[in-house]
Amino acid sequence: MGTKKTPICYEIMHGEKTVAEINSNGAAVIQDEQFLPYDLYLEEEHDFDIQLNNIVNFYHWCASRVLSLDRKYAKEILNSIGMAQAMTDRDRSKISLSYHCVSLTDLYWVRERGENVSFEKLNLYDNSLNEAVVELSLRGKPMTVTNEELAPDLSTKGCFPKAWIRMGKEFILLKDGGDDAVKRELVASKLCQCFDFKQVAYEEYIYDGQIVSKSRMITSKQYSIVSKMAFEIYAANHNLDVLEECIRLDKETYYGMNILDYLVGNTDRHPENWGFWVDNQTNEYLSLYPIMDFNQSFGSYDTLDGANCQTVYPQKMTQREAAIEATRQIGLHQITEIDGLWFGNETAWKEMFFKRLNELKKYCR
Repeated sequence: MGTKKTPICYEIMHGEKTVAEINSNGAAVIQDEQFLPYDLYLEEEHDFDIQLNNIVNFYHWCASRVLSLDRKYAKEILNSIGMAQAMTDRDRSKISLSYHCVSLTDLYWVRERGENVSFEKLNLYDNSLNEAVVELSLRGKPMTVTNEELAPDLSTKGCFPKAWIRMGKEFILLKDGGDDAVKRELVASKLCQCFDFKQVAYEEYIYDGQIVSKSRMITSKQYSIVSKMAFEIYAANHNLDVLEECIRLDKETYYGMNILDYLVGNTDRHPENWGFWVDNQTNEYLSLYPIMDFNQSFGSYDTLDGANCQTVYPQKMTQREAAIEATRQIGLHQITEIDGLWFGNETAWKEMFFKRLNELKKYCR
């Protein structure tokens, strides 16, 4: 008879604090419920079905800390660490666990019980990154790098090539995707900055002789972010309405997001690129984090209505309807005049932007 395999016990960490343990059979012990990840639900029960659900939830959470395979160059990145593809949560969790699930979005990470490793040595805020990762992530150049070196890029969401680099004491996110996507983000960001809403600013940067966009990191060892998609799991388990929480905590940013997305025709406000800012001292959500991601702007830009709004639910609204409601609630907050020269030769963008702006001005308080 073969020997029974000893289950692996994983410690889910927040900084240097152990918040829960789970073994590979799904048995879980919660040590600090307040500091559990927002999108990880565990139960301390010996029931087989509950333990099965625990391990499925854990692997899904680990997998969520790895890039999705629709991201450009994903296969090149996976090949570079010796994994041709990762189709299941279990496969993807193996990648994430190989570098302890560290991320630049929060302080969570994972270690096996008894493993001699600390947050101080692993965290990406203090430890240097390998410049080779930038080459691989932005350009898709195949090379051999370690899982640990790839960690910050594997945990960056989105479908466009992007990479974090350190400039002095801060991290900068570089985003490529081709000249068109970069231009859309840069023009849209310049327009959005004419309105007084909390937002990430995108600027032009030359990398490897090509224009990319750059932006500053909004997380730190003091503040994390949790996406709207992740927060939905927490809300479902705490009887909360996500939309009500957005408006209760930070109606200016929530409504401002709908206004800006309408004005610049941003059609990519999916539930993983907006969400909540979290205080790492308490793990409590404080507000919405700054509005970001504009590289798919000026889409559905041939009509005044625009696309369907992705941030208003369960009812359906066009972006125009959502922006009108937002303007009625908080006003436009325009602080600077818009220079028509910013649009360059994109006259159709210019014409529709000003049509939409004038439409919203009708509803200002």
